[in-house]
Amino acid sequence: MEPAVTAHRDKPARYRIRVQGTLPARWAEWFDGFTLSYEAGEDTILTGSVVDQAMLHGLISRVRDLGLTLVAVELLDVDALNH
Repeated sequence: MEPAVTAHRDKPARYRIRVQGTLPARWAEWFDGFTLSYEAGEDTILTGSVVDQAMLHGLISRVRDLGLTLVAVELLDVDALNH
């Protein structure tokens, strides 16, 4: 039996992506309009919607390409773009 989470892989969803370090607010452009917030002055939190898993993987690839340390990726809700 497949895990239930895979049933939602091609649906719009909101995610929170945490990277190590404090990114300038202008970097939001690099992350398809995700909002940037900061936690404890050490990590940057990127929050926003993706239309599918391909878009999510693209965002994670940008984190890698920029040499940032990925701390966490959290699914906030599925079908976020349909509400």
